[in-house]
Amino acid sequence: MKTIDELLRQGVEGKRVFVRADLNVPQEGTTITDDGRIRAVLPTVKALTEAGAKVVVASHLGRPKGAPDPAFTLRFAAARLGELLGRPVSFAGDTIGSEAHAAVEGLADGQVAVLENLRFNAGETSKDDAERAEFAARLAALADVYVGDGFGAVHRGHASVYDLPRLLPAYAGYLIATEVGVLRKLTDDVKRPYVVVLGGAKVSDKLGVIDHLLDKADRILIGGGMAYTFLKAKGHEVGISLLQEDQVPACLEYLARAEAKGVEFVLPVDVLVSAEFPDLKTKAPANPTLVAADAIPADQEGLDIGPETRKLYASKLADAATVFWNGPMGVFEHPDYAEGTKAVAQALVDSPAFTVVGGGDSAAAVRTLGFDENAFGHISTGGGASLEYLEGKTLPGLAALED
Repeated sequence: MKTIDELLRQGVEGKRVFVRADLNVPQEGTTITDDGRIRAVLPTVKALTEAGAKVVVASHLGRPKGAPDPAFTLRFAAARLGELLGRPVSFAGDTIGSEAHAAVEGLADGQVAVLENLRFNAGETSKDDAERAEFAARLAALADVYVGDGFGAVHRGHASVYDLPRLLPAYAGYLIATEVGVLRKLTDDVKRPYVVVLGGAKVSDKLGVIDHLLDKADRILIGGGMAYTFLKAKGHEVGISLLQEDQVPACLEYLARAEAKGVEFVLPVDVLVSAEFPDLKTKAPANPTLVAADAIPADQEGLDIGPETRKLYASKLADAATVFWNGPMGVFEHPDYAEGTKAVAQALVDSPAFTVVGGGDSAAAVRTLGFDENAFGHISTGGGASLEYLEGKTLPGLAALED
């Protein structure tokens, strides 16, 4: 994989460099609530502008259905990028139309333009190879060189991620190079004990990574909504907790495999429950009840791990040499159910281990709960991409950069 440093050594002054970033940031109206992914691409964009490139930044945001949708405009992300760069950033109101061409043609050396949401075009996500290729060719007309730096999208075989880098000289940006380097530390020559903490809503989202890591991890700690399917597999009542009944057989299989391989598989011993899901807008007190994990009332829903589980998980992380964490332990957006996620984050901060926060809600939780990002070894920008890499899958966006 060729990197941006090689490109910079060749010289980029006056060249149009297409940077496929990941500006898919959470927004409430016009307000960006977490700009972590924008900040993550800054080193690449800064290096290119300082070297005199004409930088064309493109990204997706949300899941518009192949047509313009004002709710998913990148206009506000472009403005935030300009603020963080400390220089004006122009914005094109389309991706391959007259505004995009005008914005790119108007760039002087060292200037930046952001194109409108790539997914406003059906060709970006099309499963039809010809339609995707046609869109990629029109994007290629805007640039001389391609730099892939949207790690959060490299597991997608989309036009700007997979097809476009095959049409232009292609290089990996600083973010992708860093992310891949970190993930290799979780798969090759891992320092032990290696502890994996998995949470989040659906166990089905994590089955692949559990399957792969059963051959690599020393301990796997389970929390969040996915824990209740494992508890159900062990024969426990889970009430109205989030449950994927069809995944119970898979959970039983993984529990048996873990025991056979000597992998410590740890489930919650106590949980906070309620008959109602908390109001995340008003943050009104939820008044949860603490119960043993094997004694959840039939009319109650588990919403966070309890204090004994927090202590247990902290003890299981204390001697780790490598930790990968993906997925919150509960509904961390509400203060009454944030303590479990906070406890795991604090255990990682306190640990001397190489700690990796696997993007998505975990990264959002770290910021929401007020932790110093520098206290962790690495905070990934791509939850889904990180998981698929750890599953051993080929990621289209990385494969295209390696061709």
